[in-house]
Amino acid sequence: MVRKKKLLAALAGETQAVPPIWMMRQAGRYLPEYRATRAQAGDFLSLCYTPDLATEVTLQPIRRYGFDAAILFADILLVPQALGADLWFAAGEGPRLSTVTTPADFDRLSGPDDIHDHLAPVYETVRILSRELPPETALIGFAGAPWTVATYMIAGRGTPDQGPAHALKAENRPLFDALIDRITAATIEYLSKQAGAGAEVIKIFDSWAGSLTGEDFDRYALAPATRIVAELKRRHPGLPIIAFPREAGERYIGFARATGADCVALDNSVSPDWAAANIQTDGCVQGNLAPSYLVTGGSALIEQTRAIVRAFSNGPHIFNLGHGITPDANPDNVGLMIEAVREGAG
Repeated sequence: MVRKKKLLAALAGETQAVPPIWMMRQAGRYLPEYRATRAQAGDFLSLCYTPDLATEVTLQPIRRYGFDAAILFADILLVPQALGADLWFAAGEGPRLSTVTTPADFDRLSGPDDIHDHLAPVYETVRILSRELPPETALIGFAGAPWTVATYMIAGRGTPDQGPAHALKAENRPLFDALIDRITAATIEYLSKQAGAGAEVIKIFDSWAGSLTGEDFDRYALAPATRIVAELKRRHPGLPIIAFPREAGERYIGFARATGADCVALDNSVSPDWAAANIQTDGCVQGNLAPSYLVTGGSALIEQTRAIVRAFSNGPHIFNLGHGITPDANPDNVGLMIEAVREGAG
């Protein structure tokens, strides 16, 4: 009998002596092999849309470190591009999109059922990965949450305070709501296709959830996640889902229960002890080492890693970072972190 994959066991509520480990952005610029493949692709979007190359970079950290899960290599902004937004990456500056700030802009967007031809290469990458990953390694598909994706579509770029999205929300609520609804419906279609192609777990990244407060958090972070989770579980019974409302603070409490997600991922602004007492009581948690430790390394990395493992040792836990690994991280420190997780849990 084949034992359940460690990540799937944690998501099913199993407390394990050694938690499963993976990292957000584990395929990325901190790895020399990634940089070589990225150069081969020519540009970032070509890397995302070339299944053989996207598969290669997804597999690289698995070969190097033996993580318990691989996450599909893609980008949260592929969905707005599939909806008809222009998308490009400015060297040294990050993503740029054509904006949606007027009803005419919105009317030019495609419908949620019309995204699949554009995203077909992503689904092919998932299919290849489901065949090529080691049998013990779980495959995670993902998308950005509607609020976070909307902030980019409205501003045309990342912003420090998501100000343009908040402004549109205040000035033209019907348009803003229509955009959130369109992104939500498209996200369901996208993630459902990933699950159908072989993704065993889905993660929803709401990177800017922390800038929502009060009723807006309920309406634009919690409600869309609830809708996405419910529909995915209806279409794919038993599909585990990780929700990541980053920097939600006190609003992390009860988020998994309210949305139906199987796990809530935590950023590193909350302490593991607090999260164990207030969030892990509802089930699996994921996190939450600060990415900066993988730059600085040393005894502080080992001590903090072990402290997180100890804090979450009485319930289901997936060891991860509080956000994505940064390009200046030392690959050797990742190995040190993994060793500390496994020794600290032993």
